[in-house]
Amino acid sequence: MNAVTKLKADPETGEAERTPIAVTQVSETAGPGPERRKKRRGGRFVLMALLPLAMVVGGTYFWVTGGRYEETENANLRQATVSIASQVSGRIVQANVRENGRVKAGDVLFVVDPEPYRIALSQADAALAAARIGVEQLRAAYGQAVAQEHVAAGEVDFARSQYDRAMELTGKGINTRSALDTAKRDLDKAREQLVVAKQGITSALAALGGDPHMETDEHPSVQSALAARAKAAYSLRQATVRAPADGVIAQVSSFKVGRFVGAGIALFSLVETGDIWIEANFKETQLTHMKSGQKARVILDTYSGRTLEATVRSLGAGTGAEFSLLPAQNATGNWVKVTQRIPVKLSLDNPPADMVLATGMSAYVSVDTGMTRGFGSLLGFAHASEPAR
Repeated sequence: MNAVTKLKADPETGEAERTPIAVTQVSETAGPGPERRKKRRGGRFVLMALLPLAMVVGGTYFWVTGGRYEETENANLRQATVSIASQVSGRIVQANVRENGRVKAGDVLFVVDPEPYRIALSQADAALAAARIGVEQLRAAYGQAVAQEHVAAGEVDFARSQYDRAMELTGKGINTRSALDTAKRDLDKAREQLVVAKQGITSALAALGGDPHMETDEHPSVQSALAARAKAAYSLRQATVRAPADGVIAQVSSFKVGRFVGAGIALFSLVETGDIWIEANFKETQLTHMKSGQKARVILDTYSGRTLEATVRSLGAGTGAEFSLLPAQNATGNWVKVTQRIPVKLSLDNPPADMVLATGMSAYVSVDTGMTRGFGSLLGFAHASEPAR
């Protein structure tokens, strides 16, 4: 307790008088009362008990309701790439391609000098005409052989009648023996000529393929000439190379007019814009409930603010390591288990036309498997839910 003086004015003299006043000093360091301390201790205990409980409840909730969406950032946009090559060799006389230029299916990309192939086609036409004439000559030779067979058959009949008459006269003693021998020789000769005539027919018939009434263009020699002409015409058409599909030209900077190209050698690439898919590499542990037909969301890094709809088309036949140039061999003593990734192919559902898509773009993929863990997961099984639409 401290004393404090109070100033009071004297009404007679007007002087101030000091009057002591007792004041009780309260210590600033004095603690709260026992009841207040008990309340604080109780509040701390409740807080310490509720915080772990809230964490357990929250973790359990996310575990039970989670597992439906499988996500990965190890994904890329893919487009079919076609290597463009010429099927004929020659010098380039026309080139209509440029780097990153867009083309439509059927557009002329370049032209190989067609003149040698036009000449080859003219030669094939001439060979075809000669083959057709040859068939007509074979048919005429067959007719001639048939006529000769008829003549030879008539000679045999005449020689036989002469021989019969000579034998009859010789038997009567009118004709000499030499005359009979001459008649027999003529008959034998006529028979031999008939055999030769028949062989001529067989040869002519074989030359006509066994059918004297065969159409000219059905003859093997004409068929061969027709095939040669078709090949020459095909080579001439292949001198003009067209785009097989809509796409974008790539790696064409060194392709110029005047360059000599060989048949089958890749010259540049065409990235097809009409064939687009997403290749997402999921961990093997994420594929438990994933299957074809499930819906997915795709976000490209280039267009991070836009979500694209996609559908799972197929799951890879093996891990990426299995199809590498040197597959991993784990038959060693220092083997370490590593979670593998399996490629999953997804197709985009109606990709926006205003997006400029390039093969190899990075993407984020989230697949709705339609499976949630549910409370049954605590007992070892999952619950199938209706996928979001």
